[in-house]
Amino acid sequence: MLSKRDNNPLFAVLDIVITTLSYFFAYFLINLIDTSYFEFYQEYVIMLFLIVPTWAILLQILKLTKIPRIHSHVSIFFSFLNFSSIGFALIFLYKHIFNLAHFSHYFIISFSIINLLALYSFRMLTYKVFKFYRASGHNIHNVLIFADDNSDKFIDNILAHKEWGFRILMILTNSRRIINKYGNTIKIFPDKISIKNLLDIDIIDEVIYCKSNIDEQKLEELIESCKEIGVTFRLQSDLSPMSVTNAHLTHFENIPFITFMNTPKNTLALAWKSFSEFWISFFIIFILSPFLLIIALAIKISSRGPVIFKQERVGLRGRKFYIYKFRTMVYNAEKLKASLASKNETDGPIFKIKDDPRITRVGKLLRKTGLDELPQLFNVLKGEMSLIGPRPPIPQEVEKYERWQLKRLSVKPGITCTWQVIPNRHDILFEKWMKLDIQYIENWSIKKDFVLIFKTIKSFFTPTGH
Repeated sequence: MLSKRDNNPLFAVLDIVITTLSYFFAYFLINLIDTSYFEFYQEYVIMLFLIVPTWAILLQILKLTKIPRIHSHVSIFFSFLNFSSIGFALIFLYKHIFNLAHFSHYFIISFSIINLLALYSFRMLTYKVFKFYRASGHNIHNVLIFADDNSDKFIDNILAHKEWGFRILMILTNSRRIINKYGNTIKIFPDKISIKNLLDIDIIDEVIYCKSNIDEQKLEELIESCKEIGVTFRLQSDLSPMSVTNAHLTHFENIPFITFMNTPKNTLALAWKSFSEFWISFFIIFILSPFLLIIALAIKISSRGPVIFKQERVGLRGRKFYIYKFRTMVYNAEKLKASLASKNETDGPIFKIKDDPRITRVGKLLRKTGLDELPQLFNVLKGEMSLIGPRPPIPQEVEKYERWQLKRLSVKPGITCTWQVIPNRHDILFEKWMKLDIQYIENWSIKKDFVLIFKTIKSFFTPTGH
């Protein structure tokens, strides 16, 4: 079982660095055998340029850039052995496709072994670091469990392994045994309580159903309640009486669960989205760094206050984080907001004024071009946001959401999305905005993200874009 937060693009970068070092180390070792035979021909450079993107994509497809919560060292090793075997075959294929006659077979064998051991050792190191990190209360996955008299072993397993990073937020049960055993340490409610209210109030990543007896009608209601707002639902598979199509099999240690998800689940496409957005953000920041410095100086010189405006926003499933923007308003803008409430030009919980008097002269230019959003690229690098996704709301807005609108929080928020690229966006009603975001989530694809990126760039040069 993996959290979206376990898929850190940084590990993809480090894996490629380790692979490159393995490549040169393998050459060094082989070169000790016979310097003249293993001369560093141009073919070795060509092969390295082929290996780097291939390894990056392959590691993502096989989910090896993720840090597993519950996997044995042996299973992780065999996962990397499988990866290494595929890579080994691809290198041989590249050698013959591109006619790299001087590329040594001994080098291929040496590199494959060294790379396997290096990547596996690095993953074991990060696995141990993350286990300690999770055991200390970080990167936690909140779960709600439906339990009965036979569920205590499963609950004990989670409580005993804090390094897995799962927090039992509450248990829904009518079992006296469960109540007596865990009632002093975990919130327990009768299982007839409305799960909709619990999901709306608390940050819950997963609902796990491990009761022996199942009411099929109630089960369908639970699945629908989770599906409505994008919360993962897991049902112990040997208990399931249902024939399901929108589900897949996962394992919690050695216990099989049927998992229901109503958020994007194309593994390859999601892996590519995560990988590409990290690198795109990194290169934009690198290339525009002088320009970002100029903007920072213009803000500092023109008005009082910090260059970067930080504001608390709501992200994935209700988690709060601070979004970064170039400051476009006067330093006390938040205090002045109450006095301008009567001038709000949008419906719903959003506050917008077309000619907001709090905006500075530099701020007007930044907002018109969208350049004030550039610091959010650092939010992307931190894993708090995506380039494309529903805009992150402020906590006060979320408090006023209707239940169906909470599905916006089932994916990472983004810098831009459908609403940002349509003409006269500020005239669109709040409900239409919410429906556009949910439509994006339910119909997500890589192609749609590319289209939205190009439309966002185009909107910078049109008068209705901002």
